[in-house]
Amino acid sequence: MSVAMLVTAAVALAFFPPALEAAGNGNAPTAVMTEYAVPTSGGSPGEIRAGSDGAIWFTEWSGNKIGRVTTSGAFAEYGLPSATSYPSGITDGPDGAIWFTEYGENKIGRVSPAGAITEYSVPTTDSLPIGIVAGPDGAIWFTEYGGNKIGRVTTSGAMKEYTVPTAGSNPIGIVAGPDGAIWFTEYGGNKIGRVTTSGAMKEYTVPTAGSNPIGIVAGPDGAIWFTEYGGNKIGRVTTSGAMKEYTVPTAGSNPGDITAGPGGALWFTEWSGNKIGRVTTSGAISEYSVPTSDSDPAGIITGSDGALWFTEYAGNKIGRAQIGPPLPPTSSW
Repeated sequence: MSVAMLVTAAVALAFFPPALEAAGNGNAPTAVMTEYAVPTSGGSPGEIRAGSDGAIWFTEWSGNKIGRVTTSGAFAEYGLPSATSYPSGITDGPDGAIWFTEYGENKIGRVSPAGAITEYSVPTTDSLPIGIVAGPDGAIWFTEYGGNKIGRVTTSGAMKEYTVPTAGSNPIGIVAGPDGAIWFTEYGGNKIGRVTTSGAMKEYTVPTAGSNPIGIVAGPDGAIWFTEYGGNKIGRVTTSGAMKEYTVPTAGSNPGDITAGPGGALWFTEWSGNKIGRVTTSGAISEYSVPTSDSDPAGIITGSDGALWFTEYAGNKIGRAQIGPPLPPTSSW
């Protein structure tokens, strides 16, 4: 285990949002952004989740590590046993440990609070496990991008797999829904999938062709929200399958991850737009530029401090956005 001290060169930038919400909704909230450099050069931080210990945990795709940063910016990193694991998804487990996927090694990993790593092989060869979430049944659920399956692993390492009905669906994102089921995105299938804890599947087609859904989250309104990387939209699906879509203002933004955040809104990353986006449950969207140019913001989560935390894959940084009240209206003289 290598532990890095608080990064002293953190860049803080208070800025005004460049866009207002849709007419009738008033100004979007302001944001103060801070960035912390990941200790490992070229670590390529990807997914990010809040741990039960109050810290923020993230995967380092190229660094082959699991990273941890406190809300004050102090880092720790944990190297993985397999040399080409390419850790991708990450989640807080019901056992107090952090669980993650190893895309390159076809394994599910676990890191204890003390930093001990355990790995479990996925039964399907070349399954390319990618997304991961703690389920309502006390197990860990994950997507198999190459295997076209949804996997389940108990905290003791016992595995089950369920095949997605659509061939070549390439499941990616995964979340526990408000209905007790597991919901997931189908990047190649252009669908949103649902699987019960007993393995029964349903699929719902996204209206926009070639939308390439990726990120997914349970919203504060009881619906499931997701990003459309190829469609440049944010989608919403009810637990009965009714769909709505909202276009991101920045063309070609490639929205990636999404989380429920401050103010009862959904917040998402724009990989190519180099922005953090916000969408209200009524569909009004505002955007915020990331200080580092070409940073490729990827994962996003709300931390224990109430701020938004996000990864910068190309910038090799962890970002923090403190959300504040809207600016007062300007006067014209």
